[in-house]
Amino acid sequence: MTEHLNGKDRSRRLMERIGRRDRVPESAPAPQPSVNTTTIDGDQIQTSHAPGPDMCQNEVDEALAFAERDSQRLAVIEYDHPTPDQILHLASTWELHPLLVEDLLKAGQRPKLERYREVLFVVTRMATYLDEQEDVEVTEFHVLARHNAVVVIRQGRTREPIESFGEITHSPKLLRFGSEGILYSFLDLVVDGYMRVLRGVEVDREQIERQVFDGDPSVTERIYRLNREIIDLQQAAGPLREVLSDLHGGFSKYRTQEELQTYLQDVDDHLARVITRIDDLRSGMNQILDVNSILVTQQQNEDMKKISGWAAVVVGPTLIGSIYGMNFDVMPELHWRLGYAYALVLMVVVAAVIWLFFKRKKWM
Repeated sequence: MTEHLNGKDRSRRLMERIGRRDRVPESAPAPQPSVNTTTIDGDQIQTSHAPGPDMCQNEVDEALAFAERDSQRLAVIEYDHPTPDQILHLASTWELHPLLVEDLLKAGQRPKLERYREVLFVVTRMATYLDEQEDVEVTEFHVLARHNAVVVIRQGRTREPIESFGEITHSPKLLRFGSEGILYSFLDLVVDGYMRVLRGVEVDREQIERQVFDGDPSVTERIYRLNREIIDLQQAAGPLREVLSDLHGGFSKYRTQEELQTYLQDVDDHLARVITRIDDLRSGMNQILDVNSILVTQQQNEDMKKISGWAAVVVGPTLIGSIYGMNFDVMPELHWRLGYAYALVLMVVVAAVIWLFFKRKKWM
């Protein structure tokens, strides 16, 4: 029982060491707030980018005013690492509920869906696979959909530019569904990202399997690292199933178009496959870890056999040397002219016999 607990403690310490090492913040400048706006009026689509908080607020006001002037227009606003003042400005413009404003100001939330009067609020996490670091980077997004305007807020820790919405905002088929079409397309983009991450993780798993059977001693840390990344992906994808379920539940109440219902069902099917593959990956990684533990134990047993065999080989000559080193007065071999040679030959013979014995037992 003690050995089992010690093994668990070692695993826990290894996981903590890996986590601390991977999550050390890099010495890089913090990302600057910016806003991308896209305004759609029929076939006319205009996009703009505004860096800096002051310019961002002006762009947001213009985009929202553009959409409010005509119900057939659509505005998509993408906040990249917004400041609290920018969030409060949006809350004031849309007269958002205080609880919703509190959620927007706080990152680190689980994927969820909430409705505040005419505003639909969705929290989701987008995953990106970094091949060089073998790391799954999860970025949190808040999505607000209201009438003919959609606001996407990135709350993540990455410094790369926000994911391009070009395919979404330039697709006539999706734009005719208004803000709901943009929201559903964004969820589809998130699920597609999970599929790409899974492909990268599965490649790493195959490499780990080869390392395990090649006896690479560094593979244990890599197993724990990949297992942690799979857990991060599972925590991002699993709760999203509840979000899609809540959207399904509002089809009748909010009179969602049948084509949009079919589109969301397709996204739900893709997410179900993602979750199944994640579960299979976790199960497979646990099996790999068990196999690696067995192989390590077997190698340790083989090493102990060799150590024990060589120790036994040395014991024979040591015993003979100890007997003849006692220096008693009456020991015939001590005064024999061939006694020294006799003792050496006896040591070699005894060592050889012991070595052959263990060799046949495959301990040597």
